[in-house]
This record gives sequence, structure tokens and C-alpha cells, in this order.
Amino acid sequence: MNRIKEILKEQGVTINELADKLGISRVTLSTQINGTANIVSYEKIATALNVPMWQLFASPKEIARQAKNDLCPHCGMPISIKTTIEKA
Repeated sequence: MNRIKEILKEQGVTINELADKLGISRVTLSTQINGTANIVSYEKIATALNVPMWQLFASPKEIARQAKNDLCPHCGMPISIKTTIEKA
């Protein structure tokens, strides 16, 4: 099961709007949302919704934990992000 409908609702986006953004019909998108999408389709949907693909399948609890603790959704280990500022 995926969370695409929940993400659409959270973002205030309709299925029609997402289908238009993807360049597919609402019927095709609805069919994909209901479980017939392949990995490429899920990647396109995630990109259009501006979320990592794993969030299409994670529970809201997992997403909240990730956002709060910066933990890897796969292994649960902390993610360390280092930034480098270059002087011009």
C-alpha cells in the first residue's frame, strides 16, 4: 500500500493536478495510485510531489521520526550531513 492519496491531501494537491503535472490522464494516475505503478512511475510521482520515494510507502509515524531525528528510514541509523561553504 502507498500513501500517495495522503500526501496529495497534505499538500493540497488534487489527483487531476498531479496527473496534469505528470502528463498522464487522471484515470491512469488513479490506477497507478491503486497499486499498478512500476518503479519508474513511483519515481515520477515522488518527484512531482517533491518527496523522497520512500515517503510514498512509509507510515506517518516513520516520516515524523525521520524528520525529527534524521534517521535513515531503512536501517534506522542517524544520518550525518556535512556542508562545505566555499568562498568566492
